[in-house]
Amino acid sequence: MTSPADPPIGGGSGEGKKLKLLAVTACPTGIAHTYMAAEKLSQAAERLGIDMKVETQGSIGAENVLTDNDVRQADGIIIAADKDVDRSRFTGKRVLSVGVSEGISRPEQLIEQVRSAPVHGGGAGGDSTAAAATGAGGGRERSVAYKALMNGVSYMIPFVVVGGLLIAISLSLGGHTDPKGGLVIPDDSFWMHVNQIGTIGFTLMVPILSGYIAYAIGDRPALVPGMIGGWIANTGELYDSKAGAGFIGAIVTGFLAGYLVLWIKKVKVPKFVQPIMPIIVIPIIATTALGLFFIYVIGKPISWVFEHLTSWLSGMTGTSAILLGAILGLMIAFDMGGPVNKTAFLFGAGLIATGNQTVMGMCAAAIPVMPLGQGLATLLRKRLYSEQERETGLASLFMGFFGISEGAIPFAAARPAQVIPANMLGGAVAGAIAGMASVKDAVPHGGPIVAVLGAVGGVPMFFVALAVGSVVTALTTVTLVDLSERKRRGAPVVDAPGGHGGLGGPEPVLAGVGATASGAAVAAGDSQRRPVQEQPAAPEGKEQAGDVLSGYLTRRTVKVQLTAADKEAAIREMAALLTSTGKVNDVEELVQTALRREAQGTTGLGEEIAIPHAKTDAVDSPLVGFARSSEGIEWGSLDGTKAKLIFMISVPEAAAGDEHLRILALLSRKLMDTGFRERLEAAPDDAAILDVLREVQ
Repeated sequence: MTSPADPPIGGGSGEGKKLKLLAVTACPTGIAHTYMAAEKLSQAAERLGIDMKVETQGSIGAENVLTDNDVRQADGIIIAADKDVDRSRFTGKRVLSVGVSEGISRPEQLIEQVRSAPVHGGGAGGDSTAAAATGAGGGRERSVAYKALMNGVSYMIPFVVVGGLLIAISLSLGGHTDPKGGLVIPDDSFWMHVNQIGTIGFTLMVPILSGYIAYAIGDRPALVPGMIGGWIANTGELYDSKAGAGFIGAIVTGFLAGYLVLWIKKVKVPKFVQPIMPIIVIPIIATTALGLFFIYVIGKPISWVFEHLTSWLSGMTGTSAILLGAILGLMIAFDMGGPVNKTAFLFGAGLIATGNQTVMGMCAAAIPVMPLGQGLATLLRKRLYSEQERETGLASLFMGFFGISEGAIPFAAARPAQVIPANMLGGAVAGAIAGMASVKDAVPHGGPIVAVLGAVGGVPMFFVALAVGSVVTALTTVTLVDLSERKRRGAPVVDAPGGHGGLGGPEPVLAGVGATASGAAVAAGDSQRRPVQEQPAAPEGKEQAGDVLSGYLTRRTVKVQLTAADKEAAIREMAALLTSTGKVNDVEELVQTALRREAQGTTGLGEEIAIPHAKTDAVDSPLVGFARSSEGIEWGSLDGTKAKLIFMISVPEAAAGDEHLRILALLSRKLMDTGFRERLEAAPDDAAILDVLREVQ
């Protein structure tokens, strides 16, 4: 509630001054909830007689961007977002931060609460006062640490995918086995250059992760110390270690850099120094301090761990092969390129020259288990993963075939508590089976590729070890992730921030309808997508298919009255409606895909609206259907209303594009307009319905 000292909400203050508020809305996938929250906040402000401007940060970029003048004149800012929003521009203003669903479900209360929200003191990702606002408002917001980690992971993914796939392609097409050098590519060949480009991508992967974690916490001044700190962490030679700290070291340096910069920002400096603080002083101080701290303080223990693990393993050569294989598998899977992984790998590789190839055989079986297992997990339980993660999972499977364990790093970085134990269990199983079967590997490399190229002895059991380990990793991962999500949510909810995915998760409504969660997913998959062709404009006064929603919705896909009495029957009736276009090749698969989506969480938006949807190759091109139900159908909406206005959206797996995303955004936003819904309900026939839907533009 507003305190007595606060002016009343609305335009009726004693001084006649009209309250001016700003808002920013954003959800992980940037489609439905971003625009629904914006509309709800705008409508609530209008009812209360308040000036409000809302910036939407959707999948097609920021729209209605807040200017410096807007911020200067604002009495408060509401951030309704489930992803990181730059707050540095709001310094000195009252800022209330909540989850995007709060902007949809209780906009009036947020407008009340922002008047007493703490003043933001600076920083990109917020500070303690901003965090306190979340608690005060009762909203539900991801922590700064979570958002920072997800920010780093999302920027890292393209480097993992591009680097890993280029290395894999160069090895498969230009490499051959060599007992002295593993999989070798001739130095003067075209494929060596492809391999080198991929290696650059992998080299940049770790500093990018570190840099963008730091950036999400400390804004631009933290980017340089974060990236350089990540490079130092990954370069073991700088602190006398044969292996760098890998992605775990990058996470450490990212957070250290971000919070170090926030601390430096709080130091009072003379006014004449302030302009150069963010571009010169802070980056230099933070980079130097962090770099030296890692080299002299953190780096020494890493080097110590490497040396002592190597000595310990050397004393185990007479131990049971099963136990040794399990231990090596655990180590290989733990940090995927860090000191523990490198200790096991170099131990096995060093014994090849002595004629002992069985130790490398244990390592070779464990090396691909992490990327194969994580990729398999995204196929087994798709609902637990965002679109971006599923695309990364396919790339991870490919990298696993070529023994590139780094393909699993995005999953481990996003959910370390669930993924790393699952990786280690699968790696231990694979290593133990390979040890029991005395599998041999003559080259210092792993994965199915070394068996295909003839470097493995005991090929059948090698593949058994690899397959069992990968399945164990996949099943353990989905079990732990599912348990974690249930625990976090307490119970199944429709609009939990971030959905089910660690990289942003599928958005509960309209998720997976051709949308990608970030530029990382686009980088990974756009080259394989078919563009959606924009329909030509219809001649004036003449109905054309392209008149409504770029031709996705036509008169044939409109039904004035549904006969169905329940959700499943309604989806079947809507699927039959879409089939009339001739663009549905498997109506039952379309129905089942939509029903599986409903099982994850209702697509009932409330306000008597439902938008069931399916992303499936059961349709040949994007389709949108619309139908009404006079009695309403129970759809499990949060507000308890029955669905009377039902849209069904279906797109093939490969269909995506900015135009398509824009239509989804506009449709979601327009449906929050009470007048639009009333006109849609009152339209007497399909032609009149189409006329109303033409307002979506």
